Amino acid sequence: MSKAAELAALIGSQTALSNRNLVINGAMQVAQRGTSETGITAGKYANAPDRFQLGLASAGTWTAAQSTDAPDGFSNSYRLDCTTADASLSGGDLLVFQQAIEGQNLQHLKKGTSSAKSVTVSFHVKSNKTGTYIAELFDADNSRQISQAYTISSANTWEKKTLTYAGDTSGALDNDNAVSLYFVCWLAAGSSYSSGTLSTSWTANTQANRAVGQVNLADSTDNDWAITGVQLEVGEQATPFEHRSFGDVLKQCERYYEKTYEYGTAPGTAEAYDTNIGMRINGLDDETSGQRYMVFRLRTEKRARPTNTYYGHLGGSGKISTADTGGTFTERNVGLSITSTSMVGGGSSNGAYAGLAVYIVSDAEL
Repeated sequence: MSKAAELAALIGSQTALSNRNLVINGAMQVAQRGTSETGITAGKYANAPDRFQLGLASAGTWTAAQSTDAPDGFSNSYRLDCTTADASLSGGDLLVFQQAIEGQNLQHLKKGTSSAKSVTVSFHVKSNKTGTYIAELFDADNSRQISQAYTISSANTWEKKTLTYAGDTSGALDNDNAVSLYFVCWLAAGSSYSSGTLSTSWTANTQANRAVGQVNLADSTDNDWAITGVQLEVGEQATPFEHRSFGDVLKQCERYYEKTYEYGTAPGTAEAYDTNIGMRINGLDDETSGQRYMVFRLRTEKRARPTNTYYGHLGGSGKISTADTGGTFTERNVGLSITSTSMVGGGSSNGAYAGLAVYIVSDAEL
């Protein structure tokens, strides 16, 4: 697309020139948990690009990774490789790649009103397995959905896809910090999700109509699938991908997941005690019990009160390190909010006025 055509697309879209992408980390540039994970057999946020979740039920075994294989203009993609195949899916088997979006970020869609806005999703995709794939919007507040089919035509070739979904005049989205909408890429679908008629218009959810025609990416260990440049925006026209700085995207991702390990160090990694400690602070000392108290301010306010995991310098979870010996003990008590966390630990054996050191993983994912 020429620069003039790009400008015309932006003007014609009648959307904001910035902050128009409803998807976070669409260029797959941030991967806080790690860059690769093997042996995945159940749904999870894998050690791969942030904010994208795998839904998986008895549809093979997978490796997920932040890959450097990407189309022009991008540096990374989210890649899935099948390592154990399932060529004969049972009814409830599935594999999906999805992102959950907060309701308070979607109010301008005017869903559930007569002025409901259409949205367009665009992305680059690559797979050795050609054929029909399904991309879906799922309204979690009202159990409504709409699906569109796209085709991967050429094996092992980056292809750009653009799909437009009509506005939905039924089912307003909640204006809160919980999930209201999922963007879903189907990759494998048993008959429970594929035996009906594809719902290409907004409708009350019928499971059998969600992924009709979807190829089975799980049918061979030769299969792989990669995606990047995911952009979901208001309007009936795709605009050029909204590239943002690494720092901006990292801050967006930290609303849902944050760690005190250095970027590029996986949680649970053993570290030398005197180097790279995520937090080291002298706690308030209770001379009678030897307990130490710490309060840590999170870098980014979380979407909701998070679940925190604490790691000592040797890598064990539920541990805090002591500055006097470099040893570890089990954390005894924690308190947390969307902006901070506190912990209590220790005992008389830890030495008078010993400092504490800990790595923290704070998770508030949808």
